[in-house]
Amino acid sequence: MSPQLMAIFSVLSISLFSIFLIFLIISRFKNISNLTFLLVSLAVGTLLGDAFIHLIPESFESIDSQTTTSLLILLGIIIYFILEKILRFRHCHEPDCQQDSYQHVVPLSIIGDSLHNFFDGIVVAASFQVSISLGIATSLAVLLHEIPQEIGDFAIMLHHKYSPKKALFLNLVSGAFSLLGVLITFFFSQFIQNFSLYLLPVTAGAFIYLASSDLIPELHRHSPKSSSSIIQLSLLIIGIILMYFLSLFE
Repeated sequence: MSPQLMAIFSVLSISLFSIFLIFLIISRFKNISNLTFLLVSLAVGTLLGDAFIHLIPESFESIDSQTTTSLLILLGIIIYFILEKILRFRHCHEPDCQQDSYQHVVPLSIIGDSLHNFFDGIVVAASFQVSISLGIATSLAVLLHEIPQEIGDFAIMLHHKYSPKKALFLNLVSGAFSLLGVLITFFFSQFIQNFSLYLLPVTAGAFIYLASSDLIPELHRHSPKSSSSIIQLSLLIIGIILMYFLSLFE
């Protein structure tokens, strides 16, 4: 299967699997915050693991200038910082976030989620163009981050009196932007040499920002009990170990 088809199949699978889990979790768990914090812990490990074990080493190996690679990593961090400033959007994974007292939280959440999915499509496509194994590792990191995000977005919509059907439709619309990201990446790759390679360090910076700025602070907002901290740390480490084992197949 070509990298193009692999990337398209990957983003479609991520979107559909996330939607399936939304209904499964919402229907079976009354308190989703207890579950999402577990998923967030795992997502932190996979995002950081993919950045430091896969994307950054591959970037330094493939790009001649170490300074350029370092600057592109910082660019990824800056891009996501700017996006959040413009949209006033945070990846909240609970329906009772502080933002929810404002009526604009759902539209902003949808816009932010669409842009986030768009960039997810870009990074997945760029990773598959470098190698299949790197694409699989990045897709897994994206999936494990996407699940708690989509669950949180869905719960927020229900909290604001959106019907389940409308919430599902809006999630599907925002998920379609990941496919757009894939198509745009492959389009520009035809005209810009090494376009995907230069996206890898940008992706690494974005993953570091998402894990450090968005997800880790959310983990600190949960119960300070030592048992909860141990569970969080354990899942975070499991996410890193998972990324390490995937690197053995590269």
